[in-house]
Amino acid sequence: MTSTYMMTMIMLPLLALMIFIGYYIFIPLKIRERNKRIPIRRFIIGFLPFFVSAFLVYMLVQSQYTIIKVFGLNINANYTKYFMMIEGDIVHHFQSFATPTLTIIIGFVYLMIFSFLLIFTFIILIYTKNLKALEEFTIAYIITYLVAFWFYIFFPVTVTGHTLPNVEPLLYNLNPIIDEGVRVVDPFLDNCFPSLHAAQSIMALLIIVFRTNLTRYKLFAIISTIAILFSTLYLGIHWISDLIAGCLLALFSCYIAIHYRNKISMMVNRVLLSIEIRAGILDDILCNNCQKNIRVIPHSMSVKCPYCGTIMKYHPLTYDQ
Repeated sequence: MTSTYMMTMIMLPLLALMIFIGYYIFIPLKIRERNKRIPIRRFIIGFLPFFVSAFLVYMLVQSQYTIIKVFGLNINANYTKYFMMIEGDIVHHFQSFATPTLTIIIGFVYLMIFSFLLIFTFIILIYTKNLKALEEFTIAYIITYLVAFWFYIFFPVTVTGHTLPNVEPLLYNLNPIIDEGVRVVDPFLDNCFPSLHAAQSIMALLIIVFRTNLTRYKLFAIISTIAILFSTLYLGIHWISDLIAGCLLALFSCYIAIHYRNKISMMVNRVLLSIEIRAGILDDILCNNCQKNIRVIPHSMSVKCPYCGTIMKYHPLTYDQ
């Protein structure tokens, strides 16, 4: 556990710095100025459901080994041999030009750029008030993790760096903290199929490219995703089959998120509305028509002004006044 805390202590300040820089590079000035007027309380009410749901699913996957021990699951099968039969050691070509400096750079891509891409996509969709894309991204993110979770338990495949004689486990050899930190979650290093790095980065890329107009961030997402996919092979982690499966998982999760977003969002809103009613959570807004102050339940979706009868669509993240 010490190594996990060490990794967290190192990664969090770096991620915070990257997010701070990304905020000024990728979020247009007009949007930054506009969002300064959003009350913190309203921002938290709107953002919290997305954060909590994504975080809980992330922690579920991170608790995989604990779950296996608690429920006494005895998984003896290992499917690595089939991947060796299909692919051989073709991935060793990705390490043919490896150098210590390049390994550090690619390791940074795998650990930090990947994390930044996922976290900052949440942030930029919130700040641009792209609620539709934010809902699709969150749904796809959750589906991707939940599907991969069951494969990691019942379909173990060992990383290439600990399977193929011509492939070095470059990521795990970078630093003992990295190796020990990863093994806390994945002690046997067999959470390969499908590649979550491939699935989540491609999923984020699809949402960014097709559901936003953020040209600068689109370019960053394209370059980052290519680099992340390369890093999984170069560092001696994934098989090519893992990346193909990750790509298919990304397409599947995006399809479900886009085509069933309305139904899923309505069900989630009903739950949130029930919680807010019981907890007495209210927000103060101005009527668009008569400009009188009215109190609303944050996730009520639509509001009727008690003074003039005007019906308004409402969400804490997209309300501008």
